[in-house]
Amino acid sequence: MAFQLHVKTREKKGRQVRAFRREGGLPGIVYGDDMEPTPVEIDVSEFRKVYRDAGSSSLIDVTLNDTEPFKVLIQEVQVHLLHMHPTHVDLFRIKMGEEFEVDVPLHFIGESGAVKNMSGTLERNVKEVTVRCLPAKLPSHIDVDLSKLATFEDVITLADLVVPEGVTIDLDPEAQIASVSAPISEEQMKKMEEEGQADVTSVVVEGEKKEGEEAGEADNKDKKEESSESK
Repeated sequence: MAFQLHVKTREKKGRQVRAFRREGGLPGIVYGDDMEPTPVEIDVSEFRKVYRDAGSSSLIDVTLNDTEPFKVLIQEVQVHLLHMHPTHVDLFRIKMGEEFEVDVPLHFIGESGAVKNMSGTLERNVKEVTVRCLPAKLPSHIDVDLSKLATFEDVITLADLVVPEGVTIDLDPEAQIASVSAPISEEQMKKMEEEGQADVTSVVVEGEKKEGEEAGEADNKDKKEESSESK
């Protein structure tokens, strides 16, 4: 799927940028591939749609003013702390003939038998992986088939991932991606509750002991002061 984004050279700076945002504009910068960093302005509605569909791991065709389109990745999106609206965007221009590294999200598909039939809890240890490839080979995501997790002993490792030709992942093949943990039994739950109760009791007893010691020290201090005054 092709993604397109139109941007214009941005002349507004400083306080003008705030007014630009209020008018529905989005400031950004384009850099990379030996080009000078270029401040740009983007229509925020157009950006939201592209970002929703492309994310940060799909190539986007950017048209700067009236130039020929070039490929970029959305490198960073700054957002408003309260409203979570985008406030600034970094677009990284890609050199098409060179390999590069980028984080690609994992999509968990299928259904685990250990979850469905044995009431287990799915444990996802990795949400994205760093891949190395040519830009033309970049996958938007990598699927993880959860149907392989039929029992609590089954695990999905990095070696189980199916990646496109020309794409490499420089991580330990035995790194664990997903597994299913067994549900806690009533006996285990009861034991945990008992241990928790014991911990609470221990804290209370220690607290009472400490208070008693402090009270004793205070009494002794008072008695010494009374004795001193009487002298």
